[in-house]
Amino acid sequence: MPVVIGFEGSANKIGIGIIRDGEVLSNPRRTYITPPGQGFMPSDTARHHRAVILTVLKEALEQAGLKPADIDCVAYTKGPGMGAPLVTVALVARTVAQLWGTPLLGVNHCIGHIEMGRLITRADNPTVLYVSGGNTQVIAYSQRRYRIFGETIDIAVGNCLDRFARVIKISNDPSPGYNIEQMAKKGSQFVELPYTVKGMDVSFSGILSYIEDMSHKMLSSGQCTEEDLCFSLQETVFSMLVEITERAMAHCGSQEVLIVGGVGCNLRLQEMMGVMCKERGAKLFATDERFCIDNGAMIAQAGWEMFRSGQITELEDSWITQRYRTDAVEVTWRD
Repeated sequence: MPVVIGFEGSANKIGIGIIRDGEVLSNPRRTYITPPGQGFMPSDTARHHRAVILTVLKEALEQAGLKPADIDCVAYTKGPGMGAPLVTVALVARTVAQLWGTPLLGVNHCIGHIEMGRLITRADNPTVLYVSGGNTQVIAYSQRRYRIFGETIDIAVGNCLDRFARVIKISNDPSPGYNIEQMAKKGSQFVELPYTVKGMDVSFSGILSYIEDMSHKMLSSGQCTEEDLCFSLQETVFSMLVEITERAMAHCGSQEVLIVGGVGCNLRLQEMMGVMCKERGAKLFATDERFCIDNGAMIAQAGWEMFRSGQITELEDSWITQRYRTDAVEVTWRD
């Protein structure tokens, strides 16, 4: 039963988790939060990660009741993500692996989400909807690869929601998406917005430009409220995601859907996807914010699977890449 520690820091979350044989032993994290109306810059985010990463590492070991000698492998996020934060975390992971004399493993961030979702929900072979601030993909496993059946052709759904939150100055604490979800529950008027599905792909830049342009006019004239706009944006973008997920299920003959990624803990998205699954006689699998939102345990779990199948990353190959496709990884741990 190998013990794997995972370092995640591809965006504004820094997390370190420890996994032993499918059991999450610890999973502390910190979030870099900016003032309302602002996003997070790579350099500032990396500075935040550098300031807290050793504290989080100490917490992870203490919560798990382990010492460095108990760790069999060090896994870290190789990409995709923001360059400066990725470099910060990779540097610490490389240093720790050398100090502790343990093998190193570079993990694809997206596959970390998928493997964590499979572990927590026990989904067998689901069609995966991966939705976060940086990624939007519909994925299914086939012949040792996680194949991308559809994706965003511009910005991710989480990025669309986050940028709208900046327009109306919603708080970033605990996250802009969470606060949009709470405001949307109070919305009653549906405002029609552009709906852009192109085959198996989706586009969110047009809907963002449209709502950015018209929101101030509609709000100042009293045509709708901020809550109405949050409600309308959620309903529209989530409908697009349900449509392409259902199409992928039909193509694959799948009867399972797994939602992963930070946006995946949105209860309205889960509700809409659940209705579609029920109509098809399929099952929906989802997790809560402990495992949907970026965390170290998901990198540890993917690293655990990779390590058991004989993979390691040599020190000279332990670089990072901001663009690391989900389907670029050979999945050696599944049949």
